[in-house]
Amino acid sequence: MLLALLLASHAAVMAPGRPAAAVAGARAPLRRSALAVRGGAAAMAAAGKPGVVITGGAAGVGWAYAVEFSQRGYPVVICDVKDTTAAVSAIRERVPDGAPVYGTQCDVSDANSVVKLGEFAKAQLGTIGYWINNAGINGGRRPFTEVPLSTVEAVVKVNLLGVLYCTQVALKLMHDQPGVEGHIFNTVGSGVKGGGTPGYVTYGATKRGLPQMTDSLVKELSEGVQGYEKTPTRGVANCHTLSPGMVFTDLLLNDSTKELRKFPFGVLAAQPEEVAQDVVPKMLAVNGQGAKVEFLTTDRVLLKFVSRFLLGQKSQYIDDDGNVIKMPGAQYTENGVRALY
Repeated sequence: MLLALLLASHAAVMAPGRPAAAVAGARAPLRRSALAVRGGAAAMAAAGKPGVVITGGAAGVGWAYAVEFSQRGYPVVICDVKDTTAAVSAIRERVPDGAPVYGTQCDVSDANSVVKLGEFAKAQLGTIGYWINNAGINGGRRPFTEVPLSTVEAVVKVNLLGVLYCTQVALKLMHDQPGVEGHIFNTVGSGVKGGGTPGYVTYGATKRGLPQMTDSLVKELSEGVQGYEKTPTRGVANCHTLSPGMVFTDLLLNDSTKELRKFPFGVLAAQPEEVAQDVVPKMLAVNGQGAKVEFLTTDRVLLKFVSRFLLGQKSQYIDDDGNVIKMPGAQYTENGVRALY
């Protein structure tokens, strides 16, 4: 019966909502990109849609989120530790009639840099409705005893301190927006449910901490803190978790083996555009506190297993030997990641 239900719902769950984009082709101070996507500014203003902030938005799934939000009429600020000029230009080319997109450099592990990011976002967007804490690093896959302590420190600072810094800045901005309800999404990953992550000990530990942090904020924002008077705010801020699942980016493919690429990557991993097209509408539909937005839902995982192991469907992205399948006309980095722009 379960198999019949899964097969009956296969097309509805696995088919994309619209055609996916073609599968083709040292820390720095805060700095504003000179480019912005401007084609849809009038439409955005008329619709009155709030702005979106995406950390780690110059590549991978963060960049795909920005494309999706802009296409839906939401103005966006992306930030990254590297220069964002090329990323913003690429969004303009991809979505010529999209809402404005602005770029700035920001090191999320540096508190002062994050404060400046908040100031930049407020100046460019006015109202901030969505803040996505997407930036993250894993420090490479290797035994924990072989990981330099400087790398352990960097992973903790970006993945945990960075999210704490960004969340506090976002909360203060949203609380100061009269009559506006804002949403903060903290990106979780491997280790979030407590399973072991050998080779990624530090990364798993940081991701495990984010649901607890988010749950604490949900209760604090809803109920206050015992012994402290709950201060009224002009606007409302809500906190949630966001799980993009396995995405074909540097974070996934760096230091990967053929066996890992065959399974689980070849069965469960998706391209950034696929993930963005699925989770952005889910983020926009969220109400209240404590939502858990996921790409790899239980139904989706089961359907992917049925497709691969019962129906014998092969991966679009990984061949039987664990090699990345390179699409004609696409450009790939040495580790097999497809260039988005």
